[in-house]
Amino acid sequence: MARRQIVLDTETTGIDPKQGHRIIEIGCVELVNRRLTGNNFHVYINPQRSIEEEAIDVHGITNEFLRDKPLYRDIAQEFFDYIKGAELVIHNAPFDVGHMDNEFALLNQGYPNTHDYCQVLDTLKMARDLHPGQKNNLDALCRRYDIDNAKRTLHGALLDSEILADVYLAMTGGQTKLNLNQNKDDGSEQQKGGIRRLNPNRAPLVVLRANDAEQSAHEARLDLVNKEGGQCLWRAE
Repeated sequence: MARRQIVLDTETTGIDPKQGHRIIEIGCVELVNRRLTGNNFHVYINPQRSIEEEAIDVHGITNEFLRDKPLYRDIAQEFFDYIKGAELVIHNAPFDVGHMDNEFALLNQGYPNTHDYCQVLDTLKMARDLHPGQKNNLDALCRRYDIDNAKRTLHGALLDSEILADVYLAMTGGQTKLNLNQNKDDGSEQQKGGIRRLNPNRAPLVVLRANDAEQSAHEARLDLVNKEGGQCLWRAE
């Protein structure tokens, strides 16, 4: 059965929906069996309120730009149908999911909470587990996994989703997973696909070999292991 994931990001008028802040942009990138499909979702939304200056400094979206954009109620059903049943991949998921649940609740049309119809994977939590004590924002992860984010001068929901898709795939081992049960004779692109190389021009790894002094120290350690009755796998016949 195909695994459908939606890499999702939102931009908002401010931080806290409990203070009346609203979603102004939604960007989604679809993955099916860890492959980008091109079936993306992107919309700007008129929030019917002003955007905080601090938020504009982050994403660059202005009140004037949103004046002729649709309201959330105009795009709600299409958005709900698009994400329903998928696993949502979100960086700092509580923020986006909190805003999504708030927007659907404001409609008073019986929409369930996001966790009731989607699984949610938080890549920020995943990154913190993989890299404790380090910076794990999207820019830091791009540097760590050698992903080009040169176009990201401001936050934007669709661009951030596209970048996060690359980050997520890199953190979890590449664009495709090995499927040992796959029919080798089906000739599909899935069968032919391999790991996605994010930077094919990366310099080759440098191999450092032990010098004579280091080799001698290694042999002395093995002699000590043998003397104490241990078993040296490096000298096993």
